[in-house]
Amino acid sequence: MISFQSIDIETPALDQRLAKRWIEEFVASYGKKIGELYYLFCSDEYLLEFNQKRMNHDFYTDIVTFPLNDCSEYLSGEFYISIDRIRDNAKQLGKPFKDEFHRVLAHGVLHLIGFEDKTDAAAATMREQEEKCLAMRRKDF
Repeated sequence: MISFQSIDIETPALDQRLAKRWIEEFVASYGKKIGELYYLFCSDEYLLEFNQKRMNHDFYTDIVTFPLNDCSEYLSGEFYISIDRIRDNAKQLGKPFKDEFHRVLAHGVLHLIGFEDKTDAAAATMREQEEKCLAMRRKDF
C-alpha cells in the first residue's frame, strides 16, 4: 500500500496511479516488495520543527525517512517531505519541480532499501540510484 497525504499544505499535483506504479516498479528492480509506504507532504516550517523535536537537528531538509519495519523483503516507512524545500532546490538546481519532486519520492525509498548519503561517496551512489529510478518513469509522468 502506498499513501499520499498532506499535513499543512495543499497536496502537490500528482497522478497517484502512475506514481504508485512507478514506485512499485523501481522497488521490484531491487528485488523488494512494498509493505506500507506513507508519503506525508508538509511545509518547510513544519518539517523544521519536526526535525528539531524528533531528530535534534536544527536545519531545513527536503525529506525525513522513518522505517516502520526491519524486514529486508517488504519495505515499510513514513516519509515527511517539505514541498517548500523541493521547490527551492529545483530552482537552485535549475530543474523542473516535477523532476526534483520525483527524485525525493525515490530518495526516501532508497533509504529503506539501504542506501545512505552521509559521506560524499555514499551521496554519489545515492544520486546514481536516484537517476536509475528516475529513468524508469513514464515520459508523461
